[in-house]
Amino acid sequence: MQTDVPGATSRRKPLAGKTVGIDPGHNGKNYTDPAYLHRQIWNGREREDCNTTGTSTNGGYTEPKFTWRVAKRLRALLKAEGAHVVMTRHNNHGVGPCVNRRARIINQAHADVGIDIHGDGGPSSGRGFAILLPVRDRYNKHVIHSSDRWGHVLRRKVLNGTAMPTSTYDGSNGFNHRNDLAGLNLTKVPMVLIECGNMRNATDAKLMTSKRFQHRLARAFAKAITTFALRHRHHHH
Repeated sequence: MQTDVPGATSRRKPLAGKTVGIDPGHNGKNYTDPAYLHRQIWNGREREDCNTTGTSTNGGYTEPKFTWRVAKRLRALLKAEGAHVVMTRHNNHGVGPCVNRRARIINQAHADVGIDIHGDGGPSSGRGFAILLPVRDRYNKHVIHSSDRWGHVLRRKVLNGTAMPTSTYDGSNGFNHRNDLAGLNLTKVPMVLIECGNMRNATDAKLMTSKRFQHRLARAFAKAITTFALRHRHHHH
């Protein structure tokens, strides 16, 4: 068997040499420290709370538990593809970090791409996922186009790989541009925030609390990251 075929290793480990930033929204014990959560941070445009507790399903399944489980699965898939993975938190029984610190962790790692994972607490009749894209500002100005391209790849893979439709109530066509989120305002790497579904909607909640959907979602994210990272050569400024 030939083992010296050029490119064989890179085909087997498509993300070798790539760094991916994963931000699983919120944290499992955020609710225990309101003073910490209410600390005001600079989000690149204005002051906002350090973090929040996140939402939950009507049955009490929390957003930080959901985002952590998907992130953990995603990390395993990316590592198997040879990526260096940087997480903004390392378990689901802590507090924080603040949203500006999360952006800094991913920026300082010089990630090739970043994903901010959330679940929404929307109107109970509303369904679906929304990809939030950055609006050009001081810190993120070099990664607006690349973040946009990254969001489009991600949307396609989530639609192809899961039963979750695009949001019926947030943005249009599964996209919304946001200028009020630290993770998007402060990023220096291609970055999007995905609201993976509406935890307050019975249909979405059933999906989001199931391991099968969480694994499918992580696989869709991994495919999107690989597709984007291989296509996009990011130049750091």
